[in-house]
Amino acid sequence: MALFLASCAPAPEPAAPPGTEPQRIVSLDYCADQYVLRFADRDAILALSPYAGERFSYMRAEAEGLPMVRPRTADILALRPDLVIRSFGGGADVVPFLEDLGVPVVQIGFPQTIAEVREEVVRVGSALGAGAEAQRVAADMDRRLAALPAPPDRPRTALYMTPGGMTSGEGTLVHEILRTAGLANFQDRAGWNILPLERLAYERPDVVAPAFYEGVESQGDIWSAARHPVAQAQLENRPVVPLEGAWTSCGGWFLIDAIEALSHAAQRDAP
Repeated sequence: MALFLASCAPAPEPAAPPGTEPQRIVSLDYCADQYVLRFADRDAILALSPYAGERFSYMRAEAEGLPMVRPRTADILALRPDLVIRSFGGGADVVPFLEDLGVPVVQIGFPQTIAEVREEVVRVGSALGAGAEAQRVAADMDRRLAALPAPPDRPRTALYMTPGGMTSGEGTLVHEILRTAGLANFQDRAGWNILPLERLAYERPDVVAPAFYEGVESQGDIWSAARHPVAQAQLENRPVVPLEGAWTSCGGWFLIDAIEALSHAAQRDAP
């Protein structure tokens, strides 16, 4: 599940003055759900996206018991929200449509670096009325990053793998996650690409990092490049660092979990 698409950074959201925090919040997609569940008062959440409880939602446990809404303008307006949070939900036209009707919208960006993720945490958390808590989350990110061991002089190569048979190269947030963890990206093409099966037939990564949702065998009913025998051989014969798919499905503070897991692998038997 790859949502790290290039995007212009949104303008900073001003913190809500005390006593004016949003009280009727609607989230339109599972990336927005994470921020709403982390920073909004539970009583102020009118509805989450239909995917808030799925395995690729990091805050899925917190979503239990909360209403959900389809990201359609008629359904959104029926709830009379005083704030809508979105990343990609509702389509490109939903923001001007809602704003023309007087409904404020906070647009979450698609960060490409760890620093940009940190900025989004502070910006969106502040817009949800939790500026101090957002600053604490950002400070915890800083602390955990500072505690990482120094990368080896000759880093191990790592192949990132999604259930859909994709991998990620330079210019993506996943590439930054690998680099920050002290690993070199095995994928030598920029952006998101299908797993390089031909290359894998004669060249091996030092580590495989599958970002699946219920373990590396959970997608048996779906064919993709990840199910190809060449890709499966990497999972069977190379050191594997299993990543929770929710750690990398969106750009949020939880990507530090993936960095820490990968950092342990970077320190083992570096070539």
